[in-house]
Amino acid sequence: MQEKETAQISNAYIHYKEHENNRMCISMKKYITTSLETHLFFGRIMKEHALFLQAGFPAGEREYRKKVDWYRAEFEKILWQTVCLADGMVGEDVLCSGEVFTEFTVMAEQQTGRLTKIPIDFRITQAEKKLRAGCAECMDRRMVWKVRQLNQRVLHLLSGLIMFKEQILQEVTSCRLYTANYPLLIQHIIREAKLYQHVITMLEESKCISPENIVKTEQFWNQIMMEHALFIRGLLDPAECELVETADTFAGDYCRLLEEARKQDCRTMNGLTRKTLETTKRYRDFKAAGTKGITGCDIRSIILPLLADHVLREANHYLRILEGKGA
Repeated sequence: MQEKETAQISNAYIHYKEHENNRMCISMKKYITTSLETHLFFGRIMKEHALFLQAGFPAGEREYRKKVDWYRAEFEKILWQTVCLADGMVGEDVLCSGEVFTEFTVMAEQQTGRLTKIPIDFRITQAEKKLRAGCAECMDRRMVWKVRQLNQRVLHLLSGLIMFKEQILQEVTSCRLYTANYPLLIQHIIREAKLYQHVITMLEESKCISPENIVKTEQFWNQIMMEHALFIRGLLDPAECELVETADTFAGDYCRLLEEARKQDCRTMNGLTRKTLETTKRYRDFKAAGTKGITGCDIRSIILPLLADHVLREANHYLRILEGKGA
């Protein structure tokens, strides 16, 4: 009888351990996958923010140019490291979304490097095109350790980059520093860096991301989309009347969506989310056409080719978020 009870306890314990191992495997997989997907998107965004800042400073601002170039190079290293870890570790929806790279990215990088004389390693984009989606069944603790080291490095870099961006904004708005970038654009890239910091901090603290409040998520990205339209409108050549008018219309569309969201609660958000999805699909198409026109030298503007591709990728990212909510 005692042997039978011992065997039952042993079997129950084995079953419990199998369940725990499976649960741990899922938890590790989510931590690794979400971290790497976040870096694939935001790591590239951060290195490009640094490039846009660098390109906007006068040649005489050597210290600012040197410091922001350091951040550009460091986030390029982060992106390389992420690509090396990501094969078989990320979702197909992310790789196919157009948020990691687009059909224009390599050309936009090559053109922007030539125009600004700032080095861009477009081999990263070529390597990203070869990434495979989630082949790994269960990630081991060595991978968890590598990802944790990567996350900690990113958090350290983001802390410094955010403070540096805030310093730039303070200097610009106090008329002590000139840049070709709008003050609103600097505020814009500060908010995106803080979102990146928030996501990675959540992953490090809890190993998973709690469901985002739908209202806050849409408000954040609708604000980003609206500001993109304002920037595009302001950077197009005045002779591009039709494109300027279209950009202005999209700015108005997202402004109205923001106003509507402030008046809604969670029970009435589904209709607004569907409306946001349809607007963002049209806006993505406008950005894609614009990126094609700018890389093809068919649109007159002072928009860097990589900036055009940059805002297109962000629209693709937002679309994936909206479609994931079943909008």
